[in-house]
Amino acid sequence: MFGKKKEEPKMSLREDGLTDYDVYIMGKQEKMMNLLFAAVVLFGVGYVFYHSMILSFLFMLFAVKWPKIRTRQIIEKRKNQLTLQFKDMLYSLSSALAVGKSVESGIKDALTDLQVIYPDPQTDILQELEYILRGIGMNNTIESMFSQFAQRAHLEDIDNFVDIFVTCKRTGGDLMEVMRSTSNTIGEKIEVKQEIETTISGKKYEFNFMMMLPVVMVLFLTVTSGEYMKPVFTELAGRMAMTVAIFIFVLAYLVGSKIMKIRV
Repeated sequence: MFGKKKEEPKMSLREDGLTDYDVYIMGKQEKMMNLLFAAVVLFGVGYVFYHSMILSFLFMLFAVKWPKIRTRQIIEKRKNQLTLQFKDMLYSLSSALAVGKSVESGIKDALTDLQVIYPDPQTDILQELEYILRGIGMNNTIESMFSQFAQRAHLEDIDNFVDIFVTCKRTGGDLMEVMRSTSNTIGEKIEVKQEIETTISGKKYEFNFMMMLPVVMVLFLTVTSGEYMKPVFTELAGRMAMTVAIFIFVLAYLVGSKIMKIRV
């Protein structure tokens, strides 16, 4: 994560070798697979709606947009995972401080606890804590190490924690009480997000099914009522009607996707 690896060309590394969680660079093979997948799907959808090889191939050109969309999905998923991992780290760190340990010792204990929860050594929060501990060992302040993490994470919860942590360290506030209060507040916020995700997960499946339904219906009508559907695929008015239907279909997908994104 903090150095370039040949087996992971897609890692989002900055010039200093650290991960920027707002960046994801696909490897060539991954990008080609995504392009191929999108091209096949779009060609199939285009043929279902137009029954024309030429129009289907033209429709397939929109596949070039898919890698960018997929990249955003991967970034969002990774940041959601990092948020959950950060919540676990806060609970572990606040527990260590509650028994009188220093922040440095608390981070070490948090790393040990999280290695049990997340056995994969490539887990983002594990590598971030290891990097923070290395930085502290090289005489960097805890505040600066956490600030670097927040700048790269681009997550509101982490930004809030770091702002409070840095202010508390500089003003000599009750760090243990601040950590406990902050971890509880951020933890509750993250739990609310999880509850919302759980509540709307069923609706997301319904939404995805509804997005597939127009294609299934046109295909079903084509197979069962070929003569009835023939003018739609052979006459200009029919193809214009199909084009309008696709436009409405795409618009519904965009609006539905926006509605499903509930921010806390």
